[in-house]
Amino acid sequence: MNETLRSAIGLARSLAIYYGNPLRQRALTRFYAGILKPGDLVFDIGAHVGNRTRALRRAGARVVALEPQAPFSTFLRRTLPRDVVLLEMAAGPQETVAQMAVSRLHPTVSSVKAGFADAALAAPGFEHVRWDAVQQVQVTTLDALIATHGMPAFIKIDVEGFELEVLQGLGEPVPQVAVEYLPGLPRMARDVIERLSALGHYRYNVVRGEEGRFLWPEWRDAAQADAWLAARSPDEKHGDLYARLDTPEA
Repeated sequence: MNETLRSAIGLARSLAIYYGNPLRQRALTRFYAGILKPGDLVFDIGAHVGNRTRALRRAGARVVALEPQAPFSTFLRRTLPRDVVLLEMAAGPQETVAQMAVSRLHPTVSSVKAGFADAALAAPGFEHVRWDAVQQVQVTTLDALIATHGMPAFIKIDVEGFELEVLQGLGEPVPQVAVEYLPGLPRMARDVIERLSALGHYRYNVVRGEEGRFLWPEWRDAAQADAWLAARSPDEKHGDLYARLDTPEA
């Protein structure tokens, strides 16, 4: 199978996974409408095929979406609404150029994280994934994005193990953050909790998979969230860890 065909199959698979269920997209839109106000600025770091970007926009947010990986970036450039700011870049701890390990057949697990491929191969769910290409990507920081676009109400980060490095490029707390967690690689999300705790006093909740609703009726502190992550079985469903800055208004 040639490289072009593998990339086309990978993109088609991702589109089927993330757009194949319209009910899931509507649930995401309702969920985001419940945690954001119309006009809120949002950063979507790791937009992939843009399903979260579109749900955020339908919920009334102004979206700055980052996606460096071809063919995702090409697809987004051609199909996203014109009022979405698309940057074909990654985010990280500093402005630089980095190497992304790419899986052509499973492009949503491509990563800038050094060693991610080796670590993931030992985790459940990655047995059939092969990282078979490398792409050079431009990297910016969250602080640079804030300087250009303003303070976001929410940052969604889904960058396959590079979440901590993305947050290392943030020098001040933001109201809400969501990062992907992988039960087979629990240390990554727990490192994120440590980083957010250094920025401000956050409380946490969880959304499993693409369910579009919080798992816990109450928001938990850092220690409770960390303990929950540590107790996960490696073969459990992945999801998103949400962090909300704990203010008198929250």
